[in-house]
Amino acid sequence: MSGKEQREYKLQFGLVPDSCWYSNLRSILPPGAWDKIRKTAYARAGGKCMICGAPSARLEAHEVWEYDDENGVQKLAGIIAVCPACHEVIHIGLTSLKGREKQACEHFIKVNGCSYAEYRAALGEANRKHRERSAREWKLDISGLIDFM
Repeated sequence: MSGKEQREYKLQFGLVPDSCWYSNLRSILPPGAWDKIRKTAYARAGGKCMICGAPSARLEAHEVWEYDDENGVQKLAGIIAVCPACHEVIHIGLTSLKGREKQACEHFIKVNGCSYAEYRAALGEANRKHRERSAREWKLDISGLIDFM
């Protein structure tokens, strides 16, 4: 791949801009609403991770966000059920702080069928986007939430 081309991976990093930290659905919804939403995601998943497809006795709900870089809007795009290993990759910053980056790296490579060099390149690009997006404030758009309730 040349220059700016970036491979699209099945399992990706979800580095949230700094100003969006702690603005997750669990913290802004009324009591009980998050439980209903996450259980709906688990039911849709049918006991399998919605990213890697592995059966999992313990799924975790993950909020998928889209970013309108031009207008500074963080928009809810979906809520999916993922296995703990995929969730650790998505939240690689926290995973690294917990000392589990090696395991997350191995999972990323396995799920995406890529090399360590490709993992490092994807992580570098995710970190670049994170720095760029963290330089501004974001508006939160959860208008699509109705689709998940």
